[in-house]
Amino acid sequence: MNCIIVDDDILTCRILEEYVMKSTSLNLISIFSEPKAARDMLTKRQDIDLAILNIPMPYLDDFEFISSLDSKPKIIIVSSTEEFALKAFDFNIVDYLLKPVTYGRFCKAIDKTIRYFSRKEGTNNGSEEIFIKEGTTLVKLKLTDIIYIESLENYITLNTRNKKFTIHFTMKAIENQLPSHIFVRVHRSFIINKNMILAINENTLDIQTGDSVKKIPVGKSFRNYLLNYINVMAR
Repeated sequence: MNCIIVDDDILTCRILEEYVMKSTSLNLISIFSEPKAARDMLTKRQDIDLAILNIPMPYLDDFEFISSLDSKPKIIIVSSTEEFALKAFDFNIVDYLLKPVTYGRFCKAIDKTIRYFSRKEGTNNGSEEIFIKEGTTLVKLKLTDIIYIESLENYITLNTRNKKFTIHFTMKAIENQLPSHIFVRVHRSFIINKNMILAINENTLDIQTGDSVKKIPVGKSFRNYLLNYINVMAR
Protein backbone atom coordinates (compact mmCIF):
# COMPACT_ATOMS: atom_id res chain seq x y z
CA MET A 1 0.00 0.00 0.00
CA ASN A 2 1.26 3.46 -0.88
CA CYS A 3 1.15 5.73 2.16
CA ILE A 4 1.99 9.23 3.37
CA ILE A 5 2.66 10.69 6.81
CA VAL A 6 1.32 14.12 7.79
CA ASP A 7 2.60 15.38 11.15
CA ASP A 8 4.27 18.61 12.27
CA ASP A 9 6.08 16.79 15.08
CA ILE A 10 9.55 15.90 13.74
CA LEU A 11 10.20 13.20 16.33
CA THR A 12 6.87 11.46 15.67
CA CYS A 13 7.53 11.62 11.93
CA ARG A 14 10.85 9.88 12.40
CA ILE A 15 9.30 7.15 14.54
CA LEU A 16 6.44 6.58 12.09
CA GLU A 17 8.84 6.55 9.16
CA GLU A 18 10.90 3.87 10.92
CA TYR A 19 7.75 1.80 11.53
CA VAL A 20 6.63 2.17 7.91
CA MET A 21 10.03 1.13 6.59
CA LYS A 22 9.84 -2.04 8.69
CA SER A 23 6.52 -3.02 7.13
CA THR A 24 6.71 -5.00 3.90
CA SER A 25 3.09 -4.06 3.18
CA LEU A 26 3.77 -0.31 3.05
CA ASN A 27 5.49 1.92 0.52
CA LEU A 28 6.23 5.39 1.92
CA ILE A 29 5.62 8.01 -0.77
CA SER A 30 6.24 11.19 1.22
CA ILE A 31 6.26 12.89 4.62
CA PHE A 32 4.56 16.26 5.12
CA SER A 33 4.93 18.69 8.01
CA GLU A 34 1.91 20.74 7.01
CA PRO A 35 -1.43 19.60 5.55
CA LYS A 36 -1.73 21.91 2.52
CA ALA A 37 1.14 20.24 0.70
CA ALA A 38 -0.31 16.82 1.54
CA ARG A 39 -3.73 17.83 0.25
CA ASP A 40 -2.24 19.19 -2.98
CA MET A 41 -0.54 15.86 -3.62
CA LEU A 42 -3.65 13.82 -2.80
CA THR A 43 -5.72 15.83 -5.29
CA LYS A 44 -3.18 15.04 -8.03
CA ARG A 45 -2.52 11.38 -7.20
CA GLN A 46 -5.10 8.64 -6.93
CA ASP A 47 -2.70 5.86 -5.93
CA ILE A 48 -2.31 6.76 -2.25
CA ASP A 49 -3.95 3.99 -0.23
CA LEU A 50 -3.26 5.21 3.31
CA ALA A 51 -2.65 8.53 5.05
CA ILE A 52 -1.28 8.62 8.61
CA LEU A 53 -2.43 11.97 9.96
CA ASN A 54 -1.75 14.01 13.06
CA ILE A 55 -4.81 15.59 14.74
CA PRO A 56 -5.14 18.48 15.44
CA MET A 57 -3.34 19.92 12.43
CA PRO A 58 -1.68 23.30 12.10
CA TYR A 59 -3.62 25.94 10.16
CA LEU A 60 -6.76 23.78 9.88
CA ASP A 61 -9.80 23.14 12.07
CA ASP A 62 -9.49 19.57 13.39
CA PHE A 63 -11.04 17.45 10.59
CA GLU A 64 -11.16 20.05 7.83
CA PHE A 65 -8.34 18.25 6.01
CA ILE A 66 -10.26 14.96 5.83
CA SER A 67 -13.58 16.51 4.85
CA SER A 68 -11.91 18.59 2.11
CA LEU A 69 -10.70 15.53 0.18
CA ASP A 70 -12.80 14.38 -2.76
CA SER A 71 -11.07 11.03 -3.05
CA LYS A 72 -10.08 9.83 0.40
CA PRO A 73 -7.39 7.25 1.13
CA LYS A 74 -7.85 5.08 4.20
CA ILE A 75 -6.85 7.13 7.24
CA ILE A 76 -5.08 6.33 10.50
CA ILE A 77 -5.09 9.21 12.97
CA VAL A 78 -2.23 9.84 15.38
CA SER A 79 -2.90 12.21 18.27
CA SER A 80 -1.52 13.17 21.67
CA THR A 81 -5.05 13.29 23.13
CA GLU A 82 -8.22 11.17 23.16
CA GLU A 83 -10.26 14.36 22.72
CA PHE A 84 -10.95 13.77 19.03
CA ALA A 85 -11.42 9.99 19.09
CA LEU A 86 -15.24 9.87 19.03
CA LYS A 87 -15.56 12.46 16.28
CA ALA A 88 -12.82 10.75 14.26
CA PHE A 89 -14.87 7.62 13.66
CA ASP A 90 -17.62 9.73 12.09
CA PHE A 91 -15.12 10.18 9.25
CA ASN A 92 -14.70 6.43 8.69
CA ILE A 93 -11.08 6.28 9.83
CA VAL A 94 -9.36 2.91 10.16
CA ASP A 95 -7.77 3.48 13.57
CA TYR A 96 -6.91 6.10 16.19
CA LEU A 97 -3.43 5.92 17.77
CA LEU A 98 -2.29 7.81 20.85
CA LYS A 99 1.23 9.21 21.08
CA PRO A 100 3.74 7.87 21.84
CA VAL A 101 2.87 5.17 19.30
CA THR A 102 4.46 1.79 19.97
CA TYR A 103 5.51 -0.46 17.10
CA GLY A 104 3.11 -3.19 18.24
CA ARG A 105 0.15 -0.81 18.23
CA PHE A 106 1.18 0.54 14.83
CA CYS A 107 1.30 -3.01 13.40
CA LYS A 108 -2.23 -3.69 14.64
CA ALA A 109 -3.49 -0.59 12.82
CA ILE A 110 -1.76 -1.65 9.59
CA ASP A 111 -3.14 -5.19 9.87
CA LYS A 112 -6.61 -3.68 10.25
CA THR A 113 -6.06 -1.60 7.10
CA ILE A 114 -4.89 -4.64 5.14
CA ARG A 115 -7.99 -6.58 6.21
CA TYR A 116 -10.14 -3.74 4.90
CA PHE A 117 -8.51 -3.85 1.48
CA SER A 118 -8.75 -7.64 1.39
CA ARG A 119 -12.50 -7.46 2.00
CA LYS A 120 -12.95 -4.65 -0.51
CA GLU A 121 -11.13 -6.54 -3.23
CA GLY A 122 -13.30 -9.62 -2.76
CA THR A 123 -15.30 -10.59 -5.83
CA ASN A 124 -18.97 -9.68 -5.92
CA ASN A 125 -20.18 -12.91 -7.49
CA GLY A 126 -22.50 -14.04 -4.70
CA SER A 127 -20.51 -17.23 -4.11
CA GLU A 128 -19.15 -16.41 -0.64
CA GLU A 129 -20.28 -19.00 1.86
CA ILE A 130 -19.84 -19.79 5.53
CA PHE A 131 -20.73 -22.82 7.65
CA ILE A 132 -22.88 -22.37 10.76
CA LYS A 133 -22.83 -24.99 13.51
CA GLU A 134 -26.25 -26.30 14.54
CA GLY A 135 -25.80 -28.88 17.25
CA THR A 136 -23.45 -31.43 15.70
CA THR A 137 -24.21 -30.35 12.12
CA LEU A 138 -22.47 -27.74 9.96
CA VAL A 139 -24.98 -25.87 7.78
CA LYS A 140 -23.78 -24.06 4.66
CA LEU A 141 -25.06 -20.50 4.37
CA LYS A 142 -24.56 -18.08 1.49
CA LEU A 143 -23.55 -14.65 2.72
CA THR A 144 -25.94 -13.03 0.25
CA ASP A 145 -28.83 -14.83 2.01
CA ILE A 146 -28.12 -12.99 5.26
CA ILE A 147 -30.45 -9.99 5.57
CA TYR A 148 -29.15 -8.55 8.81
CA ILE A 149 -27.06 -9.44 11.86
CA GLU A 150 -28.06 -8.44 15.37
CA SER A 151 -25.98 -8.43 18.54
CA LEU A 152 -27.41 -10.12 21.65
CA GLU A 153 -24.87 -9.60 24.45
CA ASN A 154 -22.28 -12.36 23.91
CA TYR A 155 -24.10 -13.81 20.89
CA ILE A 156 -25.15 -12.66 17.45
CA THR A 157 -28.06 -13.72 15.26
CA LEU A 158 -27.75 -14.16 11.49
CA ASN A 159 -31.18 -13.48 10.03
CA THR A 160 -32.20 -14.85 6.62
CA ARG A 161 -35.63 -14.85 4.94
CA ASN A 162 -36.65 -18.14 6.50
CA LYS A 163 -34.34 -18.82 9.41
CA LYS A 164 -32.38 -17.30 12.28
CA PHE A 165 -28.98 -18.66 13.35
CA THR A 166 -27.64 -17.81 16.81
CA ILE A 167 -23.88 -18.18 17.34
CA HIS A 168 -21.38 -17.29 20.04
CA PHE A 169 -19.51 -14.47 18.30
CA THR A 170 -18.85 -10.75 18.75
CA MET A 171 -20.02 -8.05 16.36
CA LYS A 172 -16.47 -6.82 15.86
CA ALA A 173 -15.25 -10.30 14.95
CA ILE A 174 -18.07 -10.96 12.47
CA GLU A 175 -17.65 -7.48 10.96
CA ASN A 176 -14.01 -8.27 10.20
CA GLN A 177 -15.05 -11.52 8.49
CA LEU A 178 -17.71 -10.06 6.19
CA PRO A 179 -17.06 -8.57 2.71
CA SER A 180 -17.69 -4.81 2.70
CA HIS A 181 -19.24 -4.88 -0.79
CA ILE A 182 -22.21 -6.74 0.73
CA PHE A 183 -22.44 -5.69 4.38
CA VAL A 184 -22.23 -2.44 6.32
CA ARG A 185 -22.50 -1.77 10.04
CA VAL A 186 -25.21 0.80 10.79
CA HIS A 187 -25.47 0.55 14.57
CA ARG A 188 -23.44 -0.92 17.42
CA SER A 189 -25.98 -3.78 17.44
CA PHE A 190 -26.76 -4.17 13.71
CA ILE A 191 -24.97 -5.08 10.47
CA ILE A 192 -27.13 -5.16 7.35
CA ASN A 193 -26.98 -6.51 3.80
CA LYS A 194 -26.84 -3.38 1.64
CA ASN A 195 -28.81 -5.07 -1.14
CA MET A 196 -31.82 -5.34 1.20
CA ILE A 197 -32.11 -1.60 1.91
CA LEU A 198 -35.41 -0.08 0.78
CA ALA A 199 -35.14 3.37 2.37
CA ILE A 200 -32.85 5.33 4.67
CA ASN A 201 -34.53 7.64 7.15
CA GLU A 202 -32.98 10.07 9.61
CA ASN A 203 -32.44 7.58 12.43
CA THR A 204 -33.61 4.28 10.89
CA LEU A 205 -33.56 2.35 7.65
CA ASP A 206 -36.07 -0.05 6.09
CA ILE A 207 -34.92 -3.46 4.87
CA GLN A 208 -36.76 -6.19 3.02
CA THR A 209 -37.23 -9.33 5.12
CA GLY A 210 -39.17 -11.74 2.94
CA ASP A 211 -42.73 -10.41 2.59
CA SER A 212 -42.34 -7.76 5.28
CA VAL A 213 -40.29 -4.65 5.98
CA LYS A 214 -38.19 -4.26 9.12
CA LYS A 215 -36.94 -1.00 10.60
CA ILE A 216 -33.32 -1.04 11.73
CA PRO A 217 -31.86 1.75 13.90
CA VAL A 218 -29.00 3.79 12.42
CA GLY A 219 -26.45 5.05 14.94
CA LYS A 220 -25.35 8.65 14.57
CA SER A 221 -21.67 7.69 14.34
CA PHE A 222 -22.44 5.11 11.60
CA ARG A 223 -24.67 7.25 9.35
CA ASN A 224 -21.87 8.93 7.36
CA TYR A 225 -20.12 5.60 7.01
CA LEU A 226 -23.31 4.13 5.53
CA LEU A 227 -23.83 6.99 3.09
CA ASN A 228 -20.23 6.65 1.86
CA TYR A 229 -20.97 3.10 0.72
CA ILE A 230 -24.15 3.63 -1.27
CA ASN A 231 -24.88 5.60 -4.43
CA VAL A 232 -26.84 8.74 -3.63
CA MET A 233 -28.53 10.83 -6.32
CA ALA A 234 -30.04 14.08 -5.06
CA ARG A 235 -31.97 16.86 -6.65
